[in-house]
Amino acid sequence: TFYGKNQTKYFVTCFDILDTCCSHLAVCPQAWWVTDTVSTDLWGRWEWKDSNWNYTSVINPEDLQAVQATSVLACVFAVLSLFVFVAQLFTLPKGQRFTFTGILQLIACLCVMIAASVYTAKPPPSSQEEGRYGHSYVLAWISFVLTFILAVTYLILRKKSE
Repeated sequence: TFYGKNQTKYFVTCFDILDTCCSHLAVCPQAWWVTDTVSTDLWGRWEWKDSNWNYTSVINPEDLQAVQATSVLACVFAVLSLFVFVAQLFTLPKGQRFTFTGILQLIACLCVMIAASVYTAKPPPSSQEEGRYGHSYVLAWISFVLTFILAVTYLILRKKSE
């Protein structure tokens, strides 16, 4: 194989940490929708007035609450899977490793996909102005891809170790 056993563990661990960071950065108060004078995230809206950025609350329709909830759940499952991965390396025998971690990653992947899809289909009312999707929105979709790849990797590693 291209990677030895230790290199694979290091690669997967680094990939998992990268995925967890992307998930967290997408959920943090950063730009999901941006115009020249407005920056909207999952938790609030920033308006440029009088040479200052002013924070205003976002109206929380059910759609935005669903995006918030599934984004937070994705972060929780991503962190949990990282800890489970490390624990499984040291506690479980070869045939039983990575199954639970792969399932947790698939759940995190599903949560990220739901959050980004709902936001795409029904952005908040404050996002109806001309603008573009912000970097956190893009990070959410990147996190979806990374999480999916990582889940598949865990399931492949499970098969190889049997």
